[in-house]
Amino acid sequence: MIRSKYSDAFQKLSQKGLFSSSEGKKAGIPSRMLAYFGEKGLIERISKGMYKIKDLDFDFPIEWEDLAITALSIPRGVICLISALCYYGLTDEMMREFWIAVPHTTTSPSRKNVRIVRMRNISLGQTTIKIGNQKLKIFDRERTIVDSFRYLDKETALKALKAYLNDSNTKPDINKLLRYAKKLRVDLNPYISAFIL
Repeated sequence: MIRSKYSDAFQKLSQKGLFSSSEGKKAGIPSRMLAYFGEKGLIERISKGMYKIKDLDFDFPIEWEDLAITALSIPRGVICLISALCYYGLTDEMMREFWIAVPHTTTSPSRKNVRIVRMRNISLGQTTIKIGNQKLKIFDRERTIVDSFRYLDKETALKALKAYLNDSNTKPDINKLLRYAKKLRVDLNPYISAFIL
């Protein structure tokens, strides 16, 4: 049973589902009470300073549950690179880590099985998707392809580009792809020409 002194604050945090210890403190719940709630089984610590309301159903598809929880736990984080390629079906690589971009000026948060990529331009191509009942930030397909040439090995990037251009479900937007490439200083023209011709 939650002490009445903290019940209102705890109720507000429950609506979020995931919250940080600093958010708990701002809501009026000291860290010793977070430890107490954890012992009582009301919350679950998912990483350093991050908590999840116990038994709260986020309604995530099972294959994306861990990625969604991780992405939600990183303020201003955007799903990128291998994680985004997997989500869009543009790679056959296994997602061994969760790839999350954060603004270049922020401190990289420490999370288990997470690859943090600090980027200067985090707004270009940023969009939202819905996984379960949660909205998550992710780079769109075109930004993900361009970033693959910037951060990943050439073989992975070329396979992703080929999959993007040959995707029968979604028409490729070559103009947007080239616009992003120009802005991020990546020359994709020779690769696109080779795959299209």
